[in-house]
Formats: sequence, structure tokens, C-alpha cells
Amino acid sequence: RDASIQTDRGVIICNMGKEVRKMEPEACKKQYEALGMKVLGVIEAPGTIEGGDVAWLDQHTLAVAHAYRTNQSGIEQLRQLVKPMGVTVIEVDLPHFRGPGDVFHLMSIISPVDKNLAVVYSPLMPVRFRNLLLDSGYELIEVPENEFDSLGCNVLAIAPRVCMVEQGNPETIRRMKQAGCQVITFDGSNICVPGGGGPTCLTRPVSREI
Repeated sequence: RDASIQTDRGVIICNMGKEVRKMEPEACKKQYEALGMKVLGVIEAPGTIEGGDVAWLDQHTLAVAHAYRTNQSGIEQLRQLVKPMGVTVIEVDLPHFRGPGDVFHLMSIISPVDKNLAVVYSPLMPVRFRNLLLDSGYELIEVPENEFDSLGCNVLAIAPRVCMVEQGNPETIRRMKQAGCQVITFDGSNICVPGGGGPTCLTRPVSREI
């Protein structure tokens, strides 16, 4: 997820905010080129962006966090790359929370699972951004506090309302099913929870129908 961003007109290669991950975008770029996929652009230093800080709200609206891994220069470069597509970039200021050493992205607090449905952790969500989601017609499935650290908010939609989630989040799963989602669970106790990355972090969809 973190090393690239998919758009309708090609892939955008990120520039990682965490130093030890700086080599990942170039490796992904080589793979995309080998697959014959168009590279739309590359985020250049001093700009940084990580894909976990980027979420498509609809085909023309891209939410991007201003956070420890994604800075203003990176956001402005991304804005210029998607502007010709008629895409509006919405900046979301993330809180300090546990500091720059923690794995905390925009997608730590929101996982869109359909055109009008998202799994969210509201206690860390900026009020303006949460209200924007509601005003845009989104229904919000709230992750309880005791399931945030077990990655209850890290949900991968493999189709509208068909979702994968780490199995140790029973209340989030119950609420998702109540909202009409089909939920596929898996045991991520040995990799996801210790590494702070759930199914969205471990995947990068390269082609999907909106």
C-alpha cells in the first residue's frame, strides 16, 4: 500500500517518509514497468507521501493526510499530478497521537468499503473530515476503542461490502455484518498486529472497477 498510489491514468510512485523504507518505491516502479503499467509520476524529495495516508472517497475526491510520513510538499506534488483528472485533494490533519515513531496513517482511522460506507475510528478523526464524510452521504461503521489496536479499522474491501479483517475484532465484525457486509476473517496475530499493518497495508490493488 505505502509505496504507490493507483489512479485511473496510471500509478504514482511515492517517496517514503520512513528512512528504512526508502527503497520500496523504486522496487515497485520496476515491477509496474515490467507489467506494462503506466507510471503517471513520482513524488520527489523533499516531498514525502506514503500510500497509507491516501484514501479515495469517490472517483473525483482523494483524501490525503498531513502527517509524520506525508508532508506538504508531497501533497502539493500529488495535487498537481491528479488535477488534470478533475480530482480534488482534501487535506486531513492527523493528530500527534503516539508520535513520529508510531505506524499511524490516515487509513489507520478509515477504510472505505463501498461508495457510501466506511469503517472508521472516530476518536482520532478530525471533526471537519468526519463531517465531510457524513455530508457526502457516507454511513460510518464505528470501531470500538478496545479494537483499534487489534486493527479493527484496517479493513480491505475486495468488492463493495465484501471485506477482509483480522479475526480478533468481533464487535467491529458484528457491526460490519449489521451494515450488510460480507466479512472474511483471517488470523493476523503473528504478522499484522505485531507489525501494526492489517490487510490494507499488506496489499496494493493495481486494477479495480469503481
